[in-house]
Amino acid sequence: MSKTHLFDLDGKIAFVSGASRGIGEAIAKLLAQQGAHVIVSSRKIDDCQKVADAIIADGGKATAVACHIGEMEQISNVFAQIKEQFGRLDVLVNNAATNPQFCNVLDTDLSAFQKTVDVNIRGYYFMSIEGGKLMRENGGGSIINVASINGVSPGEMQGIYSVTKAAVISMTKVFAKECAQFGIRCNALLPGLTDTKFASALVKNDAILKLALQRIPLKRVAAPSEMAGTVLYLASDASSYTTGVALNVDGGFLS
Repeated sequence: MSKTHLFDLDGKIAFVSGASRGIGEAIAKLLAQQGAHVIVSSRKIDDCQKVADAIIADGGKATAVACHIGEMEQISNVFAQIKEQFGRLDVLVNNAATNPQFCNVLDTDLSAFQKTVDVNIRGYYFMSIEGGKLMRENGGGSIINVASINGVSPGEMQGIYSVTKAAVISMTKVFAKECAQFGIRCNALLPGLTDTKFASALVKNDAILKLALQRIPLKRVAAPSEMAGTVLYLASDASSYTTGVALNVDGGFLS
């Protein structure tokens, strides 16, 4: 009996934003292990290059590209670069996100609000449009949005972040419905509490962590690598009939 090739990404071009560390780095490395040429992207090129170098050292294929998805011009530039260099895009993972303010909703700062919306909603939206156009030209592809369980059950003191993640879940369904005709699937990953620099305010605070673990049936924090397998499923032919879903990977938090 031969092994399945359902999860193979040989010959595929995959773009991962926010890939310089944490969940994005884990995703980029796993997609590369499965044969994809991964475009490793975040705001700082040096950090991206380290991840790309690690992938190449491991026998994979990777290219580092700087892109701040909160800046519209940078989004346009990066997709022009992808089209010129690769001529196609098969997988887009929208993972870069921001959460600049940890406060009661009534104390929301306008600049923090705007920054969160610009990156987490507008950034994902126009990354998906530009990526989707490239996919449409080549007969299809897979868009994966990294949302959050906060989009379903708002995180305390994380008001606008939670609102943007709820918008990402809705956006995922919009793109799934309207882009299916082009062979493009769009799904979302909803991570639970994961040990990343992004979540360090929660993970490193013993009192908050203890409280959080009481609500997680698996009674532990996830490792970034535990998010990557779901993205591989959504990126590959294993999920060929899956579109418009939001998959919770949260240790049972939302159950």
